[in-house]
Amino acid sequence: MGLIARILPSRRRGEQGEEAAARFLKTRGFRVLERNWRYRQWELDLICRDRDTLVFVEVKTRAATTMGSPADGLGRRKRERLVKAASRYLSTKNLWDMPCRFDFVAVVDREGSLEVEHVENAFDLTGME
Repeated sequence: MGLIARILPSRRRGEQGEEAAARFLKTRGFRVLERNWRYRQWELDLICRDRDTLVFVEVKTRAATTMGSPADGLGRRKRERLVKAASRYLSTKNLWDMPCRFDFVAVVDREGSLEVEHVENAFDLTGME
């Protein structure tokens, strides 16, 4: 029971963070097309349109008391998984001709108050093979 009690607040925080990120992006003119899109073991948190660009958005939510920043979760392996998932999405939807990019939204939970930071073009495919 103790393990479940620790997992649930984290999952709930993550869902709240994704909701806050979606609301934030909408206020900036983004249109949210998909949430938590999955293909096998890969997942894309948010897929949006920003004018004529398809945007794959990774959302990381952390408690303010947690050591490290949300961006710490966007290492090379995570970026590689995001690229694989995005490739599958583009193939599934036949959207390879559409311009796209990867954005990152960091959400910090400060005792119920969510701070949102959006990083446009968080990474590119340079150096990824």
